Amino acid sequence: MDSENDKPTLVLRGEELVITGGLKVSTISAAEKKAAEVSLESYTSIDGSGITAIDSSGAIFINKIGTGKTLTGFSEIAQKLLSMSRLPEVPKVTSDKKKPLIDLEAIGDFGYRAYDTIYEIAILIVDILYWSIVGIFDRRQYRKGSFTEQAFFMGATALPIVGIILFLIGSILTLQSAAQLRQFGATVWVVDLLAIGLAKEMAPLMVAILVSGRSGSAIASEIATMKFTEELDAIKTMGLNPIRFVVAPKLWAMFISMPLLTIMALLIGLMGGFVVSVTYMGLTPNTFYQELLRSLFFWDVATGIIKSLSFAIIITIVGTYRGLTFTGGADGVGRATTSSVVTSLFVIIVADCIWGIIFYFKW
Repeated sequence: MDSENDKPTLVLRGEELVITGGLKVSTISAAEKKAAEVSLESYTSIDGSGITAIDSSGAIFINKIGTGKTLTGFSEIAQKLLSMSRLPEVPKVTSDKKKPLIDLEAIGDFGYRAYDTIYEIAILIVDILYWSIVGIFDRRQYRKGSFTEQAFFMGATALPIVGIILFLIGSILTLQSAAQLRQFGATVWVVDLLAIGLAKEMAPLMVAILVSGRSGSAIASEIATMKFTEELDAIKTMGLNPIRFVVAPKLWAMFISMPLLTIMALLIGLMGGFVVSVTYMGLTPNTFYQELLRSLFFWDVATGIIKSLSFAIIITIVGTYRGLTFTGGADGVGRATTSSVVTSLFVIIVADCIWGIIFYFKW
C-alpha cells in the first residue's frame, strides 16, 4: 500500500506548477485527475523538487503535461527517466519553393495509368476476338446451348422495348419534319428524311443505346459477380479459358442480334412514320410506298448494319472489361454495371461520329 506521503499533489503557485508526492503506476491516475483540473495555459514551469518517487509512467505523465514548459527541481534519476520517455521531435519540413504551374509528376502519373489501361484493353480485345474466331472451328470448351440462350436474351426479349421506342421515334420524326416541310409545300419529302434518318442513324444508334443499358449492363454485372464469387478462378482450375467459355458466346450472340434488331427497328420506325403520314399529313399509302422505294437504297440499310456490328463489339468488350476490373463487394458490382453503361454510350457516340466521317466524307 502507498503511504499518505506518496500520494501526488499538484499545486499552482503563480505561473509555476508544484508537484509533490510519488508519481508511480499506482498513483498516476490520481495525478491525472488533478492535472485535468489545471489549465495548461495557467502555468509556464513545473517544479519537481517535491517528487518523492517516480517511474516510467510518471515520466510519461510529466512529459505529457510539460510540453513547452520549463522543468525545474527534478532529480538526476527523474531527468534520465524524462529523457528516455520523451518522444523525439519531428522537425517540420518547410519549403520556400513555389508550386509549379504545371505538375509534371501528376501528368506523368496520369499518362502511366492511361497507358496501363490501354494496354489491358488491347490485350482483352485481342483475347476476345481470337477465342471467338477459334470457337467457330473448335467447340470443345463451349457449353451447349449457351449461344442460343444468350441470343434469345439479347435479341428476342429486347424486341418489344426496341419496337415501342422506334415506333414512337418514327412518329415523332415524321411530325417534326412535316411541321417544317409543310411551309414549302414539300410534305412528301418527309418520307425521304424518315427513311434515311432511320436507316443510317436513328435505328442503329437507338438499338445500341437500348441494348447497352439492357444487355451490356447484364454482361458487366454477371462477370463481376463471377469474379466476386471466384467462379472465374474455378473455371480456370477446371482447365477452361474464361474468355472462351463465358465471353465468346456473348459476343457472337450480340453480333447476330444487333443487326437483326436494327432491321426490325427500321421497319417498325417506318411503320410509325407511315401511320402519322396517312392519318395526320393526308398522304396515301401508295404515295408513301413509292417515295420510300425512291429514296431508300441498299447502301443506306447496309450503313446501319455496319454500325450495329461495330456497336455490338463495343458493348461486349466494354461490359467484359468493366466486369473483370471490378473491385469491392456488392457495391463494386453496382459500380461496374453503371460504369459499363456510361462507358459504352460514350464509345458508341464516338464510333458513330467516326462512321459518319467515313461514310459522308467526300474522298
